[in-house]
Amino acid sequence: MFKASHVLQGDVLTQTAAEFFPVISANYSVDEAAYLTELLQLADPGDTGIAAIRSSARTLIEDVRSRDNAVDTLDALLRQYSLDTQEGLMLMCLAEALLRVPDAATADALIRDKLSAAEWERHLGQSDSVLVYFAAWGLVLTG
Repeated sequence: MFKASHVLQGDVLTQTAAEFFPVISANYSVDEAAYLTELLQLADPGDTGIAAIRSSARTLIEDVRSRDNAVDTLDALLRQYSLDTQEGLMLMCLAEALLRVPDAATADALIRDKLSAAEWERHLGQSDSVLVYFAAWGLVLTG
């Protein structure tokens, strides 16, 4: 059975997909209760880990807040491609799906499939944000 300690030691990160595939295959059908015990070790970063996470999060938040236009730029992009539009839903689904894609060829096929089905042209010129302007043109050309 998969041992969380292997991931925590870091040797998993140096393996290729082909080397790691037998590990995945061996754990295809395991006792979920026993497996959960192993996975819970990965979910608990400990006091030192929590302190490091807090410090890193604080630094990221302070960096974003120190930029004059970072929040406005991101808000403009989120307003333009909000989840109440077909294009916004497509982008959200694509972003979520790309987290699970095993290789570049599959990612390219997924992007091609998702981006070709939307009406990106209707977002051109709809925002004063430079990021949204270039994002809209990029999506039009890609789609």
